[in-house]
Amino acid sequence: MAGIQRRSALPQDSNTSLPPGYREIAGWGADQPGPRTSPNFGPRRDGAKPDMVVIHYTAMGSASAACDVLCDPKTEVSAHYLIDASGHVVSLVPEVMRAWHAGAGAWGNVTDVNSRSIGIELANTGFTPFAAAQMDALTDVLHGIKARWAVRPERVIGHSDMAPGRKIDPGPRFDWRRLALEGLSVWPLTGASTPTSLGVDKARFAAAMAAFGYTATDDVALLLNSFRLRFRPAAKGPLEQTDLAMITDLVRRFPVDVNAAWA
Repeated sequence: MAGIQRRSALPQDSNTSLPPGYREIAGWGADQPGPRTSPNFGPRRDGAKPDMVVIHYTAMGSASAACDVLCDPKTEVSAHYLIDASGHVVSLVPEVMRAWHAGAGAWGNVTDVNSRSIGIELANTGFTPFAAAQMDALTDVLHGIKARWAVRPERVIGHSDMAPGRKIDPGPRFDWRRLALEGLSVWPLTGASTPTSLGVDKARFAAAMAAFGYTATDDVALLLNSFRLRFRPAAKGPLEQTDLAMITDLVRRFPVDVNAAWA
């Protein structure tokens, strides 16, 4: 995949220096010699500023094909960043603007997720592991976003988190634990538990999920599937004590909206 690599400030945003290791490419392919930018964006509504990040995968065969879709005005979809498997990053929409990546859904009290978030697309079909170089580039980008916008780790989420049942990306192969170890997301404490005398209560699970951020639905089956996609991708079957213990720990430490920039 050809492209011009360079280190520079974000081309559409400011003269702020990028974090070490940031990778930006001018374009993919001989037919795309200039920088790729998407026309699919607008102002953030009601003066909102980003205090969330939503991670996606493209579900397409190549980064180049995904870039074409994200830059086509007919599709009316976009993201702020697209990262390919080799770690190349292209900035498609300025961070200060509202990209069209999230769609219908919610996280905590936020129902217009596009106005509150920065969207990152990872070139991946959904069936293969995410390359090490791609994850390295993602962490570079996230550290920069965190520094510029003070985004807290609990507000770095997946598309499936804010739209249970409608979306499944970034899927079970995405390494959320790595992001948590780098302070860029969250993970349940090892050995988290709840009293077994309380049983496996679906209502308690749904309430805890909502308190952590999963407010787009109260369907326990959809909530459990989204939770396990992120935190227990190998788990199968009905709700278990482990699921309840893990979400109880997360909501105890990271109740949604409490530490949001606008709270």
